[in-house]
Amino acid sequence: MSWMPFKIGQPRKQIISKTVERDFEREYGKLQQLEDQIKKLHKDMKKSTEADLAMSKSAVKITSDLQSNPLCEQEHDQTFLETVMALDTAMKRMDAFNQERVNQIQRTVIEPLKKYSSVFPSLNMAVKRREQSLQEYRRLQARVEKYEEKEKTGPVLVKLHQAREELRPVREEFEAKNKQLLDEMPKFYNSRIDYFRPSFEALIRAQVVYYTEMFKIFGELTMQIDDQGLTDEQREKENETKLSELRALSIVADD
Repeated sequence: MSWMPFKIGQPRKQIISKTVERDFEREYGKLQQLEDQIKKLHKDMKKSTEADLAMSKSAVKITSDLQSNPLCEQEHDQTFLETVMALDTAMKRMDAFNQERVNQIQRTVIEPLKKYSSVFPSLNMAVKRREQSLQEYRRLQARVEKYEEKEKTGPVLVKLHQAREELRPVREEFEAKNKQLLDEMPKFYNSRIDYFRPSFEALIRAQVVYYTEMFKIFGELTMQIDDQGLTDEQREKENETKLSELRALSIVADD
């Protein structure tokens, strides 16, 4: 889309000012960057929600598998089984809230991003048509200049008149396309905030609701299982003590 200096087959007359061409390139460049960023954001949002769902589904599977694991044999330790069952209930609640959150993000963020992206092909086609019109304008302007430089004989004047008549609607068409794009590209770019503000407000609300519910769920779970009130360091020392006792057994002793 950059300005082209005079070449063979190009008009000597500057048919579009450098300032106008720079303005056009600047506005279109902003939209190209916006298109790339919207596509990236759409892709990242999809990956994020897919990862969130995979996480909660995996958590549910782990607790479900634990209940059929020898670790949770009822006759061995009823208390531990009840702990795992409480965790399983919490994970299922988490998964349900997570699914609801992802569905909301899909409706309010991901789908609007996709719809917004669908506008860019039409915009790019309009720019392409403008470029094609500019090239035709240049071609016909060069033709007019060729006859203007010739000796003004009768046949040359006839051809010059015909060339000018052919140039006029092409010039008007290009100027109309150029004006429309220069008017509407900044409007389109500036509208992005108003379009996406509701989406990202909805995203924030969905996150707030989800993590508020998670705080409640895991708070209740903590009250169910944390009777001893041990710290992580104390639990680590307790595990190390138990592991040392296991290593002391003759069946695992080093030869």
